Amino acid sequence: MLSTQNEKKTLLTKYSIVIPAHNEEDFISITLDSIVNQTVLPYEVIVVNDHSTDKTQNIVEQFTAKYPFIKLRNIVSKDEHQPGSKVIQAFLKGYEFINPNYDIIVKLDADLDLPSNYFETILHHFNQDDKIAMVGGFAYIKKDGKWILENLTDKDHIRGAFKAYRKKCYEKIDGLRPHMGWDTVDELLCKYYGWKIFTDESLHVKHLKPTGASYNKSALYKQGSAYYALGYGFWITLIAGTKLALRKKKPSYILYYLKGFFEAKSNGTKKMVNRDQEKFIRNYRWSKMKQKIKG
Repeated sequence: MLSTQNEKKTLLTKYSIVIPAHNEEDFISITLDSIVNQTVLPYEVIVVNDHSTDKTQNIVEQFTAKYPFIKLRNIVSKDEHQPGSKVIQAFLKGYEFINPNYDIIVKLDADLDLPSNYFETILHHFNQDDKIAMVGGFAYIKKDGKWILENLTDKDHIRGAFKAYRKKCYEKIDGLRPHMGWDTVDELLCKYYGWKIFTDESLHVKHLKPTGASYNKSALYKQGSAYYALGYGFWITLIAGTKLALRKKKPSYILYYLKGFFEAKSNGTKKMVNRDQEKFIRNYRWSKMKQKIKG
């Protein structure tokens, strides 16, 4: 009886990718090459060229001429280049043009080199468990001639550079928020609705431009604002901010995070979650901390 049920199960095979890109001439050809050399090709790829002033558009056009599933959309956003908001606004613009018949939607950065079996493996995990909502690998950066883990987050978190979502989950969480912290609130909302998140340590993604390479003090304030918008509250913000600052080996960053948190609070910044979700998030964060303390 079990084998019959498995035979009737509809496999997820169609994954679509949206790639926001701004002045990525040094990397985007590597990213697109790694996509067209996947063991399972994508259903659709949309590159959103956000007002690039370099050769990004020309490079993408070379791929669109050769591969019909790759498409280019040009936009001009008004916001300064900041983590979170600008990138997700570009993603959402691209998502408007995605063929709605996809099974999996992927938000991908334009500075990655993916292993050839990356999406075949991603699809495998989604098909193994109907409750898995998000899947991803791990980011590696080059240091002293060696590719090492870009250790900025816990191993149960999927980096914002390569997020793959089951369609039902993406729609349930109401898509992505154009706000710094989007790649944390998405996972927290998945858990709120009873979905699972899966990270595969065998999938090593080469991150060609290290995270935060071009961020300024304003971006650090936005991190604190994101903690507020996530509904963390002061104490969780202090702990999370300290942890992130130490991981980045920049202890002084915690001061910027806290300033951003209090400014967001005093300005009445709108939160990314409702009250029930905020309560769940705080309880979840505290429970995770207690688990780590117990060891």
